[in-house]
Amino acid sequence: MCGIVGFIGQGNVQEVLISGLEKLEYRGYDSAGIFVIDQANQAHLFKEEGRIAKLKTVVDFELATKVGIGHTRWATHGPAAKHNAHPHQSPSGRFVLVHNGVIENFNQLREEYLNGVTLQSQTDTEIAVAIIEHFAVNEDLSGKEAFKKALSVIEGSYAFGLIDVENPDVMYAAKNKSPLLIGKGQGFNMICSDAMAGIAYTNQYIEIKDKELITLTADQVTIEDFQGQVIDRPAYVAELDASDLEKGTYPYYMIKEIDEQPAVMRRLIQEYQGPNGHFEVEASLTKDLLAADRVYIVACGTSNHAGWVGKSLLEKLVKLPTEVHLSSEFAYQLPLLSEHPFFIFLTQSGETADSRQALVKVNELGYPSLTITNVKGSTLSREASHTLLLHAGPEIAVASTKAYTAQIAVMAVLADALAHEKYGQSSMDMVRELSIVASAMETILADKDKINEWASQNLLATRNAFYIGRLLDYYVAMESALKLKEISYIQTEAFAAGELKHGTIALVEEGTPVIGLITDPSVAAHTRGNIEEVRARGAQTMVISTKVTAKAEDDFVLPSVHANLTPLATVIVTQLIAYFTTLGKGYDVDKPRNLAKSVTVE
Repeated sequence: MCGIVGFIGQGNVQEVLISGLEKLEYRGYDSAGIFVIDQANQAHLFKEEGRIAKLKTVVDFELATKVGIGHTRWATHGPAAKHNAHPHQSPSGRFVLVHNGVIENFNQLREEYLNGVTLQSQTDTEIAVAIIEHFAVNEDLSGKEAFKKALSVIEGSYAFGLIDVENPDVMYAAKNKSPLLIGKGQGFNMICSDAMAGIAYTNQYIEIKDKELITLTADQVTIEDFQGQVIDRPAYVAELDASDLEKGTYPYYMIKEIDEQPAVMRRLIQEYQGPNGHFEVEASLTKDLLAADRVYIVACGTSNHAGWVGKSLLEKLVKLPTEVHLSSEFAYQLPLLSEHPFFIFLTQSGETADSRQALVKVNELGYPSLTITNVKGSTLSREASHTLLLHAGPEIAVASTKAYTAQIAVMAVLADALAHEKYGQSSMDMVRELSIVASAMETILADKDKINEWASQNLLATRNAFYIGRLLDYYVAMESALKLKEISYIQTEAFAAGELKHGTIALVEEGTPVIGLITDPSVAAHTRGNIEEVRARGAQTMVISTKVTAKAEDDFVLPSVHANLTPLATVIVTQLIAYFTTLGKGYDVDKPRNLAKSVTVE
C-alpha cells in the first residue's frame, strides 16, 4: 500500500517524482503529493486528494529544483482528503516527511511530546514529523540526530523519507517492516518503495534493512545502524525493463497480464528445466524439503488460493503432508507444528506484511523456509532460507492473474523436482504437461467474445453471484469469486458444491448467477446434481467443464490438460469473466476502490 519516491541531484525533480509515483499507482492510493526545494532553497508543497492526474494539474514543472519527495497515500489514519495527504510538514515547516506503514504508539507519542501543538491532519505521519522537530528544537539536535531520536521512540511499521529544509542538500530515509530501496545514479540518488518507480533512471539498487538510517546526497549514500555503525552494502541490478511496465496497445494492464499467461508458462519451463529433461531446483532446497515431515503453506488472498492447489500437487506427487494457512492468522496463533516442519511463503510482491510477520516468527523458531515470489531481492525473498522466482514479469493490475497461475506452476515445478529426487521419477511428465497448459490457455484466450457475451447477459445487473465446484474446482472457485468481487463489486461467494444443501442454497433466488466448475470425472455427476438444484430454484447457471467431463449443453468446454493442472486452465475463463463484467459496468479494471496491490501493513 502507498508509494514513496525521493530524488536528490541532477535532473528535473518534479518529473522524476511524478513519473515514479505513476509507476506505483498499482499499489493502490487515494491521494498524492510531492515536496521540492528549488535552487534558491525555497520550499514548494503540492498535494491533492484523488489521482496523480489531478496532482499534475497543480504542480509547477518549471521550477529549477534539486531535491524532493513524493507519496501516494492509502488512507489508514483519517479519511482520504487533501489535508491528510503526504508529504507532511512539521509545525514550523522545517521538516517534511513521507511515510508508509502504521505507527502503533502515535497516541502515546502525541500525549508525551506534543501537548499544545496544533496538528493539521488526522495522520500518524504528522505526529512523527512533529516529534522530529520537537527533538531538534528542545534537545538542540541536528536534523539527522533528531530523526534518529524519533526513530528510537516510534513503534510500528514504517518507511520514511525525510527532508530538512535547513539542510537541503541531504535527504534521509529509514524503514521497519515496510519496503524501501535506494536507487543509485550518476549525479543523483533516489529512494523508492519499488524498483519500478526508478527503473527509467537507474537499474542499480541497494536494499535497506529494518532499523537502518540512510543519508543521501547527490553523490553519496551512507547506511548506518541506529548505533551509528556504517554499513557497506553493494548495489544489485534490478532485472526490469521499463518497456515491460507499459500497456502497449492494451486498454488495461489486467487484460495484458491475462494474455501473458501462456508466455509465463513457457518461460518457467525454460527457467527450471534441467539437462535431464525434468524440472530441477537447488539441491539444498530439495534436501530441506525432503527432510520435512510436514509442509506449511502460508499466504494471503490470491496467493492463499494458489497454495491450496500447491497442497494438492505436493501430496499427490510427493506424498508430502501439507497444510495451508492464512498469514494474518498464522503469525499470531501458530498451529501445533510437526517435529520437522518446512514453510512455504507464497507472495506476488515479496513484501506482504502479514506474510512477513509470519516469516519473522518462523525464523525466530529456526525452521527452514521457501519464498515463492515474483520480485527478486524482495523482503520475504531475502529473509527466507530459499527462493523460487515466478518469472512472470511485473504485474501492475491490482487483481492478480499471471502471478496466481505462475505460483501454481512453480509449485508444480517444485513437486516435480521433489518427486524425481525422492522416487527417481514423477508420475507425470510435468514439462510436457505445462507445455500443453500453455497451448490450452491460448485456445481459451482466443474465445474472449463468448465469455464477454455471457458476462454481459448475466452479470451486469446482478447484486450477488456464486461459484461452486468440488476438489480442485472448489479451490479455483475461491479465487474466481475473489476476482469477480474485488473489481466488479458484485458480492460473489465460492462454495464447495456439496455444501449447498447445508444452508447456502437458501440464498439462491430467481436470476441468481451460479457458475459451476466441473473438471474432475470422479465428482462430475455430483456437481451436476448441485447445478440442477440451483436451476430448480431459478438460478441463471453457467457450466465450465473439460472435454472429459463435458455435456452438450455446457457453456464453456476447456481443452484437455492433465487432471492435476486443470486450475491453470479453468481460472483463465473466470479471470475473463471478472474482466468483462467490470468493463461492462464501467469501472476501472486496474484500480478497484479501496484496494492496494502490495499490502504492506498488517
